[in-house]
Amino acid sequence: MKQSSKTIVILFQIALCLFSGSCLTASAQDTVKASTQQRQVLGTVTIAGDRRPSQTLSQAPVQVVDIQKLEKSGALLLSDAVKQMAGVTLRDYGGIGGMKTVSSRGLGSQFSTLTIDGIAVNDCQNGQVDLGRYMIGNSAYISLSNGQEENSLTSARAAAAGNVVNMQTSRPTFMPGQRNHFGVGFEGGSFGMLSPALSWQHKLNDRLSLTAWGNLLKSNGDYPFTLYYTNDHNGLSSRERREHSAMWMATGDMNLYYTPCAGRDIVSKVHYVQGYHELPGPVVFYASKGSEDTREKLFFAQTRYRASLRQWSYQLIGKYQYSYDQYEDFRAMTASRYLTNEYSQNEGYLSGAAEWRPYQWVTLSAATDAALASLHSSLAKNSHVMRRTSLTTVAVAHRSKRLSVKASLLATLVGEDACDAPGIVHYRRLSPYVGLSFKPLNSNPLRLRYFFKDSYRIPNFNEMYYFTMPLDTLRPERASQHNIGVTIPLHEAYNADSTLRTLYSITVDAYHNRVSDKIIAVPRQNMFIWSTMNLGQVQINGLDISCNAEAHLRDMGITLTINYSHQDAIDITDPDDSKTYHHQIPYTPKNSGGVTLYFLNKIVNIGYNCMVIGERYYQQENSADTRLEPYSEHGISADRSFELPIGDLRVQARILNLFDKQYEVVRSYPMMGRNFRIKVSYTF
Repeated sequence: MKQSSKTIVILFQIALCLFSGSCLTASAQDTVKASTQQRQVLGTVTIAGDRRPSQTLSQAPVQVVDIQKLEKSGALLLSDAVKQMAGVTLRDYGGIGGMKTVSSRGLGSQFSTLTIDGIAVNDCQNGQVDLGRYMIGNSAYISLSNGQEENSLTSARAAAAGNVVNMQTSRPTFMPGQRNHFGVGFEGGSFGMLSPALSWQHKLNDRLSLTAWGNLLKSNGDYPFTLYYTNDHNGLSSRERREHSAMWMATGDMNLYYTPCAGRDIVSKVHYVQGYHELPGPVVFYASKGSEDTREKLFFAQTRYRASLRQWSYQLIGKYQYSYDQYEDFRAMTASRYLTNEYSQNEGYLSGAAEWRPYQWVTLSAATDAALASLHSSLAKNSHVMRRTSLTTVAVAHRSKRLSVKASLLATLVGEDACDAPGIVHYRRLSPYVGLSFKPLNSNPLRLRYFFKDSYRIPNFNEMYYFTMPLDTLRPERASQHNIGVTIPLHEAYNADSTLRTLYSITVDAYHNRVSDKIIAVPRQNMFIWSTMNLGQVQINGLDISCNAEAHLRDMGITLTINYSHQDAIDITDPDDSKTYHHQIPYTPKNSGGVTLYFLNKIVNIGYNCMVIGERYYQQENSADTRLEPYSEHGISADRSFELPIGDLRVQARILNLFDKQYEVVRSYPMMGRNFRIKVSYTF
């Protein structure tokens, strides 16, 4: 405890010294320039924004969905943006309000870290971030990085993740003379779905600007579905309606962008979410109304300071996060009370990173993070848990036109104690990473890449200390990742008369992952109470293929995106166990893919998307009784933009699950059939 507190104090002092010193230096330089009237250019770098990661030049696979694609697809939630990415398995528990977690390349959702503007949204309570709780209305792009992000100033927490999902907030831009941008939008759809939104961008001066964005999402969730009484969907069935699945969620987000002097940049964010979700529970032979619900609150405030001067770059991050969850079960109601559980989590987080470039082609970097998290519960046993985390990484990198290489080592130190548990539990681990990207021929854009990464994940608060979970039976989860790939960067070509322009890029990656003591979590009776266990040894061999193509002819254009994934994720724990050995792990399809097609023209833009998921199994034993049927979901959209005297108006209509396919992503949680959405947005 004392060591963690000292670390936090030291980081704060370093932050104050660096910030004050850098700005004082800049002020002194300005004074000297004014007095001597010298036109001398210093070796500074002006930070104008966050650079979008390259999908084909990176050492580790990265997939990016920018704001243009988000608008074309009509994505509403973060889960809508990532579910068609290659290698992603999304667990969706039905409806707009249903829990949505992402697993990439068979590593499990706890290995995927969500970052907003590069700063992790940590949830040591349950370890997996619900992507259905995050709106993407003010995002510039969404990215998924396997292995490790390419940025050398990545925090140690992001470097520790097996996969990183990043939501990058859209930074305001203004034309000369402009000081304000306003936006208003409204989206509505089937089953009582409503989602109004407001946005404001304001330029205070040339160095300071701010943005504010708010959204309300609600839905009745009472969609019809077909209840099948046989696993193969060929026997008896009945038409039912999903009940007790209403929800609402309000989101507010404010950002401040400040450039105090050349080469320095400060970005601050305040984010708040409050919501209510009814828990309908699984459907077994009948449509149960359910009697449980949750209430959630999430607040965080974060600040990131970056600076670059000559051979040095550094980054400082400070963050505070608070979350609250209340679970109610009215079935336990008596004359005086009903069952209610409350959990609140607080975390303070500091991160510092520095990069030194002694030569143009060599970079040395280091990052250290310190976090202090606590969980309070209304339960009598283990009602207070404290976790102290220290992460440190050092790295060396080489970059030239044809070759880039990076090697790093991460040290993880974690200590935690519960009020009713004797002693302090310690976790320690060193995790290496090596990555490279090589261009064999100067005349050919094709590149080869490879990375190896060792990851380490300790059980989270949910798995260790919730009253329904065992306290000391879970072991830390370890994973090793190997990836080899071939990429063809974005290539542009014109025909003879230069009227047709085509662009395309291709990535192909094969990977081998091995997980020891893999933690599997499945819901026991609803989306709040889960059952967890160590599976032992899991081996994942897979292949991801992604193709992007565009063709433009005068005022028309076509964009096409194709993703395909093959995952052979098998249990290799016990060769003598014929029931589970070499069986596919639960809820991981062997084959999946998606197609997105968008036709741009003067009259109305038309979009089409298709997602295909192969057969899966919801138990460790693969059999006809545990098999989930494969499915494909299709959707179409139409949109048009209008230039008005003041501002722009955009109208979009979408039909989801066009062929009214009845399917389940998670056993006994039926998904919505055919439904529609209409969106109108006006910016000025």
